[in-house]
Amino acid sequence: MSAGEKGAGEKGAPAPAVAVCASCPRRCRLAPGALGACRARRNVGGRVVPEGYGHLTSLALDPVEKKPLARWRPGSYVVSVGSYGCNLACPFCQNHDIAQAGSGDVGWREVTPDELVEMALAARRRDPRVVGIAHTYNEPLVGWEYVRDCARLAREAGLANVLVSNGCACDSVLGELAGLVDAANIDLKGFSDEVYRACGAPGGALDCVRHTIETLAADPACHLEVTTLVVPGLSDSEETVGSIARWLAGLGDVTYHVTRFFPRWRMTDRAATPVSDVYRLAEVARRSLPHVYVGNC
Repeated sequence: MSAGEKGAGEKGAPAPAVAVCASCPRRCRLAPGALGACRARRNVGGRVVPEGYGHLTSLALDPVEKKPLARWRPGSYVVSVGSYGCNLACPFCQNHDIAQAGSGDVGWREVTPDELVEMALAARRRDPRVVGIAHTYNEPLVGWEYVRDCARLAREAGLANVLVSNGCACDSVLGELAGLVDAANIDLKGFSDEVYRACGAPGGALDCVRHTIETLAADPACHLEVTTLVVPGLSDSEETVGSIARWLAGLGDVTYHVTRFFPRWRMTDRAATPVSDVYRLAEVARRSLPHVYVGNC
């Protein structure tokens, strides 16, 4: 048998397997031991695994209005958790210290799904306004397995599940979460490929995010809200906001947030969005949608 027939490994052992991550449209091809672009998923033995599973960098008790969720259980609270990593690189990211970090770049504590659910139940025993768990802060869906496993246990315990995400996830991931998400806020960066390129997104990201929004809007178990950050020179045109609002109106009862930008991380070359612009764009959105809110004003 020739060396070519044996393969590249020593004594005929198979060569280490390259693995393709199917969590988002990046479809990262990972050599053995390599991390994906999100810094949270790794090729281990030819399988892509969530390295950040249960590695929490952030844990807080938040009002649901902070997610933001304006029309879902107002006055209630959620135990909010975040890990590290993100499959985008928005230059204005307000949580870049964890979203743009990997395991060795930031402190974290391991919390199993059972432990997290017990934390939320203990919080509810102290305050009956606590209704569930929110996966937020970084991009939760780079570790969708943890979201799924926690959500299943939370549902069994009578707790609600909240997802705050950029929505850039493949259909297989959405299928794993089907029927488990009680409320979601999806961050729609804009309505053009240009905006998503500015956010470091892979090709096809906008279509992917639109599909996520459509899927959640069609899920009778899920209350959906959508947020657009109004970034001067990027996503602050009436055409952009009007197009988004008209599209959302065709999906049913979707609540829309138009939020003010402040200079952050790598985007400090422009001033905060004028408050008057945010209110003007909210009025544009209200031509198509009955429930439009402003944020950061």
